[in-house]
Amino acid sequence: MDLLSFMVLFACILVSSLKISVANDSIKVSQSMHDGKTLVSKGGKFELGFFSPGSSQKRYLGIWYKNIRIQTVVWVANRENPINDSSGILTVNSTGNLVLTQNESLVWYTNSHKQAQNPVVELLDSGNLVIRNEGDTDTEGYLWQSFDYPSDTLLPEMKLGSDLRTGLERKYIAWKSPDDPSPGDIFRVLKLYNYPEIYMMKGTQKLFRYGPWNGLCFSGIADLRNNSIYGFNFVRNKDEVYYTFSLVSDHVITRTVTNQSGSISRYVWAVGEDQDWKVYRSYPKEFCDTYSLCGPYGYCVSTQSQSCQCLKGFSPKSPERWNSSDWSQGCVRNKPLRCKDKLTEGFVKFKGLKVPDTTSTWLDESIGLEECRVKCLNNCSCMAFTNSDIRGGGSGCAMWFGELVDMKMYVIGGQDLYIRMDASELEPVHRHKKKMGTIVAATVAAICGVLILLSTYFVCGIRRNNAGNSLSEVYNEKHMDDLDIQLFDLLTIATATNDFSTKNKIGEGGFGPVYKGILTNGQEIAVKTLSRSSWQGVTEFINEVKLIAKLQHRSLVKLLGCCIQEQEKMLIYEYMANGSLDSFIFDDRKSKLLQWPERFHIICGIARGLMYLHQDSRLRIIHRDLKASNILLDENLCPKISDFGIARTFGGDQFEGSTSRVVGTSGYMAPEYAVDGLFSVKSDVFSFGILVLEIVCGKRNKGLYHTDMNHNLVGHAWTLWKSGKMLDLIDLNMKESLCVVQEVLRCLHVSLLCVQQYPEDRPTMMSVILMLESNMELVDPKEHGFISRNTLGEIDLRSNRKDTCSSTDVTMTLLEAR
Repeated sequence: MDLLSFMVLFACILVSSLKISVANDSIKVSQSMHDGKTLVSKGGKFELGFFSPGSSQKRYLGIWYKNIRIQTVVWVANRENPINDSSGILTVNSTGNLVLTQNESLVWYTNSHKQAQNPVVELLDSGNLVIRNEGDTDTEGYLWQSFDYPSDTLLPEMKLGSDLRTGLERKYIAWKSPDDPSPGDIFRVLKLYNYPEIYMMKGTQKLFRYGPWNGLCFSGIADLRNNSIYGFNFVRNKDEVYYTFSLVSDHVITRTVTNQSGSISRYVWAVGEDQDWKVYRSYPKEFCDTYSLCGPYGYCVSTQSQSCQCLKGFSPKSPERWNSSDWSQGCVRNKPLRCKDKLTEGFVKFKGLKVPDTTSTWLDESIGLEECRVKCLNNCSCMAFTNSDIRGGGSGCAMWFGELVDMKMYVIGGQDLYIRMDASELEPVHRHKKKMGTIVAATVAAICGVLILLSTYFVCGIRRNNAGNSLSEVYNEKHMDDLDIQLFDLLTIATATNDFSTKNKIGEGGFGPVYKGILTNGQEIAVKTLSRSSWQGVTEFINEVKLIAKLQHRSLVKLLGCCIQEQEKMLIYEYMANGSLDSFIFDDRKSKLLQWPERFHIICGIARGLMYLHQDSRLRIIHRDLKASNILLDENLCPKISDFGIARTFGGDQFEGSTSRVVGTSGYMAPEYAVDGLFSVKSDVFSFGILVLEIVCGKRNKGLYHTDMNHNLVGHAWTLWKSGKMLDLIDLNMKESLCVVQEVLRCLHVSLLCVQQYPEDRPTMMSVILMLESNMELVDPKEHGFISRNTLGEIDLRSNRKDTCSSTDVTMTLLEAR
């Protein structure tokens, strides 16, 4: 293959000549960088090029300090896909993306969807590799930047945390070894709990916890404060949550590294005769920093011969194991809580603590300590509270729910924590005050008991209601961790939907009806109710809540909150003014509103949302029910993927799974899934291919399109493809004047690549986007693997399912354990 064909194949990269010299700190569209060449930032601080780590012979594209004699790599592009020789080439294409190739093979590729105009790649003196439009110096206008996709090293001005607008999560993953920069299983991440905090993790296991930010420092590392070397900041607002540090002096060189050993080390470059990296600080720094070492209601104190102690009012749950230094079971109360009325309980103040793990917390920065105490006292599930900001006498309110774990006692420093205790454990003066204020306290408690619905419900985790079982009995409460959404009470939702009036009903699926509502603040919402007769139970409901609460992307529907009260279970979404995609493309009148520009925009938007699920979200997510009715359209006809009730999540290195019970929708399921229960990202790709065909053609896949009454839309498209008549598929409701024929044919071509029989033949969603948005050459598709209704009948799936179909969709509803 000649060079020009190769460049067309991988992204429309226009290379006028390989002899053009590379600019010192930048690359333009007409330039490329080979192995052996480098970019150097203008101030000479950082260098970008190809390197081999340690004793390895493999080649990687990375960034390192330019003038430090020990090569110290701070960022690696192709961590998971090394180059075997010196044939690597880095180029920037006209869409504003970097492409790394080796011998005509794609190695690594950036994924910017911003508008590119004369894009330039530049290495900055901060160590940030950026793609920007030529002449644009605004940092907010970067098309892409390496600081958003860190490796193991945190540099000054880099962020550890999440962009809530895009769902981008910046976490720092250790190298597997000094010879292997591929991602290890140790990483540093900021968890977006109500009261966020940073953890060192090993897979799903928590190793070390910073403690939440208290306005001055992190509660668990009180010695990490502004100093003569660097200052740091913690930002939490509606757009972003992150930690960052900045240098006091430009002459200091410092970085923090996440190590595969499970430690975080801050290094400072020693000038003068030493000329080496010195460890300035390292965490965890002592035995007591081990996560949850002392179990529930235990705390660790490094100055004691017995490191773990029980809080006052608590005793070891297993004295025998405790005395043998096995503290994992922690401590239990001497006097169990009764919560019969507010006079039987109160709070004991504990000083100098690293406050507990914040997984199950509630935060309100607008109220003070006394109002915080009242709220906690009136909620039997609230176990502790304190100020969220300790500056200037304290402000804000943080409340803990469930067991208190991972506490540490400081000799100097720490925070106050108020822990719920039985009245008999309170100091006499407290009990006297309570007795003197019986009438007032009882009155206040009664009023608060009516007004504060959190006393029964909190963050979708019901402890008990009078009408049925609690969620904790149906679904283990530990699976409710990490939820960060608003809880709506039933009265609010009933008022918003005009008491679930039929006039407000905007749709219905197997789960139950969907209603439009308007909150008292004027916000429009969509209320997805789970009918009591629905196949979708608490498991599916919680699954959807847990998934969507963590996902933030412009092509995914936004979950505003949930309601679980009495026998009702509801999800509260942002309202999509134009409803579902199927209501447009399969309706002769409304489909005329979707001309080709709108349809192509919808196809690309769905593709980006699906790629986010498969590749860029915190967990790899397989949707398993991608179809036209699960694509919602906002007022601008922008698509948003919805309905994650049967989705499955995987860790970073897992791509597929299997099940003995198939769930999904007839007409969209991949053959390996429908027949053998095997699902992967490629089964979602198959469903996407079906969806693209339906969008272009305006017809359902499950219809009959051939005289032998045996072809569905996929089979019909395949027949026309072989006969060279693909244009016959185009929806007649689209005006020819608005059609870009080459774009339409490319979409149809890509759709057939997506529905090939074998998963390994189907492209990834990243490749799909590249094919849709470029003029790269496409390979011919192999025969499709669609499973017809007749075949589904033969494998006897119908006999095992409950039908939950509308007039147009049949959803397989066999439940499976997750």
